[in-house]
Amino acid sequence: MERHFQKELESLKTSLIKMGSVVEENIAFAIRSVLEKRSDVAHKVIETDQRVDSLEIEIDNAVIDLLALQQPVASDLRFIIAAQKINNDLERIGDHAVNIAEAAETLYALPVVEMLEEIPKMADITKMMLKEALDSFILLDPAKARLVLETDDQIDDLNRLVARRIIELVKSNTQTIECGLELSRVSRNLERVADLATNIAEEVIFHTQARVVKHHADEKEHSE
Repeated sequence: MERHFQKELESLKTSLIKMGSVVEENIAFAIRSVLEKRSDVAHKVIETDQRVDSLEIEIDNAVIDLLALQQPVASDLRFIIAAQKINNDLERIGDHAVNIAEAAETLYALPVVEMLEEIPKMADITKMMLKEALDSFILLDPAKARLVLETDDQIDDLNRLVARRIIELVKSNTQTIECGLELSRVSRNLERVADLATNIAEEVIFHTQARVVKHHADEKEHSE
């Protein structure tokens, strides 16, 4: 019975890794569709989202079965709870990839505006954060997870800078309003992906160390 339970836990982890791989690829393709103006790549992201949704349902059902039939405790229970949250985070990241791809498709039809240099920077950091968050889950490495948490402020700063740059762009040329809105959409979605990567890293820390670090809860605990 115990061996069967452990196999089910391994199967759950494998499914999450598979979903993470699909989502990570979709984010990379979505970013590429913006930076390289590739409509074919944008279409691929949008079409692949159905696979992400199917994996989310499959993983949700596996989590429900494990909770209902196995009554897990301690580390196993923390893993299942973390897996459920990571599953939801990955599905939302997939949605943000679609949003970025759709913004790319709109940008193709608009007058050419030079790409804001902050957006490729945001893209690189966001992809790195997602990769490190997923690696921390695969390796169960809380140290790697904490590095993801420490990087999130960089994305927030760049997102604010993009907003200011877009305001300046629109003020100098009102015909760039629609383009500015789509670039802002790309930036906001990248920022949300970074937040969700941070959530995944937090769940890894919760699973491996039984510590809640969301909203700096562990810092508050030490200060009390």
